[in-house]
Amino acid sequence: MKAAAAALAILGSVGTAAAEGALNIYNWGDYTSPEMIKKFEQKYDVKVTVTDYDSNDTALAKIRAGGHGFDIVVPSANYIPIWIKEGLLLESRPDQMENFKNVDERWVNVPWDPGRHYSVPWQWGFSGIGINKKMYSGDINTAAIFLDPPKELVGKINVEPEMNDVLFAAIKYLGGEWCTDDKVLLKKVRDKLIEAKPKWLAMDYSVTEKLPSGDYAAVYYWNGAIMRARLKNPDVAFGYPKEGYPIFMDSATILKDAKNVENAKKFLNFIMEPENAALISAFAKYANGIKGSAAFLPPEMKDAPELVIPAQYEKAGEFLKACSPEVSQLYARIWTDVNK
Repeated sequence: MKAAAAALAILGSVGTAAAEGALNIYNWGDYTSPEMIKKFEQKYDVKVTVTDYDSNDTALAKIRAGGHGFDIVVPSANYIPIWIKEGLLLESRPDQMENFKNVDERWVNVPWDPGRHYSVPWQWGFSGIGINKKMYSGDINTAAIFLDPPKELVGKINVEPEMNDVLFAAIKYLGGEWCTDDKVLLKKVRDKLIEAKPKWLAMDYSVTEKLPSGDYAAVYYWNGAIMRARLKNPDVAFGYPKEGYPIFMDSATILKDAKNVENAKKFLNFIMEPENAALISAFAKYANGIKGSAAFLPPEMKDAPELVIPAQYEKAGEFLKACSPEVSQLYARIWTDVNK
């Protein structure tokens, strides 16, 4: 999903060179509502360009390298402390913006950005299992679907290419806790993933098309995308891994070297308006952190099985926190081995 082309007019603003009428957003693929972007463009006479990335690590590496030209990026909660520590984000003070009053109290004093000095809620959700019921009729509330797949699913599975979500599921499946540095357990995790990977078909982002079409029989993926697949094919079902599943929140932030700071601040304030937050959710099918937005959501999102966690699986969900640099290095080495 792409939005529009870039504008080139340049002027000075707030001590930073800025392109008048332009905003460059760097966001996860297929995650930005075109309708919401169009509304923002028309309201502020700003031309928005959306560029996609496929993982937190991809986004972080791109911005670290410099010369990117982006104004806004949308990292996950467990990565935001890294962005802040490395001085990559502008302290834009969303908490002082007009629409901050609409942020749900649950998402204000968050551990990754207490009081929200850097970030605004975008969407939140969790990773789980998506199944085409015509291709599999067994228990889907388990990470065994992709870690120890039944024979009818072998070679027909897609797994999200996001390191932390996959490692979280594998660690929980083998009885460990997130951010563990237990070398014995982590070797088991590595071996399990290396053993399982040949039984997968892909690690990509085409779930909303290939799961309902039957190209994939099963996926380990994000709940909103699986909901979008189900709306195309009612044979798609969502499962909550009983061993444990990661909960995420992605938040919009302004980059320290953004060229269009004032437009970026307008955008942060804009997406804290309930109707606009609802447009973001209506497109990608994830919950957001804005009070009052539920009134503007489409009917199919009310009580959707991919959004309302069954009571028996609530405790299996765990917010994906940032691990220590040392543990993160261990996990990165495992991920490198899995992807060889």
